[in-house]
Amino acid sequence: MDHPALEDVSFSAALEALRDPHRLTMVAALAREPGQSCGAIMPPVSKAAASRHFKILRAAGLLRQWDSGTQRLNALRREEFDTRFPGLLDLALTEATRG
Repeated sequence: MDHPALEDVSFSAALEALRDPHRLTMVAALAREPGQSCGAIMPPVSKAAASRHFKILRAAGLLRQWDSGTQRLNALRREEFDTRFPGLLDLALTEATRG
């Protein structure tokens, strides 16, 4: 899995990742409880679409994934992301709660 260096992530890629309601819901779930499996935070879409959402979040520097046994776990790269884009994730999470 590719986890880009945050200095290589553009502002537009970060915005695009947070713009989608499914991805924003996934990010909010991980903000509440890090280390969840893909199945626990997967939006109600096809498996292919879910894989695409995970890939976009990884490419935007928001998501770190790792394998643990038969599960793939997820966590936000919050500290790194906040350093690169101060306040953006907090704003997105605030909007997610307004839903």
